[in-house]
Amino acid sequence: MNRRVLDASALLALANQEEGSDRVASALPGAAINAVNACEAAAALAKHGAPMPEVERLIKSLDLEIVDFDEAMVWRTAELRRLTKGVRLSLGDRACLATAEKLKAGVLTTDREWRKLRLGIRIQVIR
Repeated sequence: MNRRVLDASALLALANQEEGSDRVASALPGAAINAVNACEAAAALAKHGAPMPEVERLIKSLDLEIVDFDEAMVWRTAELRRLTKGVRLSLGDRACLATAEKLKAGVLTTDREWRKLRLGIRIQVIR
């Protein structure tokens, strides 16, 4: 199986039926998302008016594995800040990358800046 980790932008693209959502949908069986990124996407959906119970139902309906942000990821996410210097990454971005490393999986994102990364992680920019 070619497992994928979604970042928040990929989940939002799917939820909002944006360009590239078909690529995210096809990666869903067996896909995962870090708890930080799931929170980030849920907050963005709620910010734009979706009631939280509906947001929770939507995300749970995708049957994504929500990966805990554990102590090992704390340290790897922090280390990725140094290793990705020169590429603008948020905490959530680095948490997503740490999750992909942990799961030995590729990543789906809308962020074209990630193409500059040389971390040994398969990165698929969906649009």
